[in-house]
Amino acid sequence: MRKYFYALIALLSLATVALATNSQIWGEMRIQNILGYGQEESLKLGAWFTLLQSKYFAWVFLGVLIGVPTVFFLHYKIIGQKVFPHSHNKHYAFNLFHRTVHQIAAVSFLVIIPTGFIIVFGDFFGGGTLVRMAKNLHGIFTIPFAIVIIPMALMWIKEAIFNLEDIKWFMILGGYLSKEKRIINATQFNAGQKMWYWVCILGGLVMILSGAMMFFMDFKIEMLHNLTGLSHIDMLRASAIIHNVMGFILVAVFFTHIYMAAVAIKGAIHSIITGYVEEEEVKFLHNAWYKKLKEKGKF
Repeated sequence: MRKYFYALIALLSLATVALATNSQIWGEMRIQNILGYGQEESLKLGAWFTLLQSKYFAWVFLGVLIGVPTVFFLHYKIIGQKVFPHSHNKHYAFNLFHRTVHQIAAVSFLVIIPTGFIIVFGDFFGGGTLVRMAKNLHGIFTIPFAIVIIPMALMWIKEAIFNLEDIKWFMILGGYLSKEKRIINATQFNAGQKMWYWVCILGGLVMILSGAMMFFMDFKIEMLHNLTGLSHIDMLRASAIIHNVMGFILVAVFFTHIYMAAVAIKGAIHSIITGYVEEEEVKFLHNAWYKKLKEKGKF
């Protein structure tokens, strides 16, 4: 089943590229369309957009790119990993569909984020072929993410609802600031994972829509103009501002998610590859879920 799902997404991506290649959106007409925007403004975003784009966006992205990994490097050196024996009892928590959807989203992010940075720092890379390639890959790998975002939202929405125990989790940051193993009364998803779920799903939808506006709206769409009351140029500027600001948040939380899954808890990432979670890890880090599984005889 998984190979057919991958094949479908690859086929849709290739079809999109083929259509885009023959579209005026990507040809010489794009420049003419852009010149036809005019200077009509409804929100007067011109000055704001120019200021943010030229003075702040690149610096904030650079701060996230350097700052977040630095914090986690210090955490790793000072606190270190938590290690659980992955040879003990296991529970099959994530089925093939769960894992396939998650893997597609993960691969999409692993391309979208680096190419996004290349686009942001296009001047540093000298523009040209590399930046154009990054822009195209950025758009192409948005397609599989856009396909799986709704199934991913639906299959885990129940587990992602916050509860009162999550407040306690945030107060101690899930025990990640302690070298000792502490029993944390979290459900199947702890508060940090729930936060990533909502940022990924809601933020991902915002990024898809705002990115689509910038990729495809060099043609005026009267319906959107009539619906929003915004001039065409201001819709594009608003999309660029929203895309950048949401990008700061998504990248920072994505880095956090990767560190927690692949480094902070040794071997934790295997659960979304094999589908199995290890008993002691669940007992310590997701104790509320562990108790329910224990009652059902899963462990």
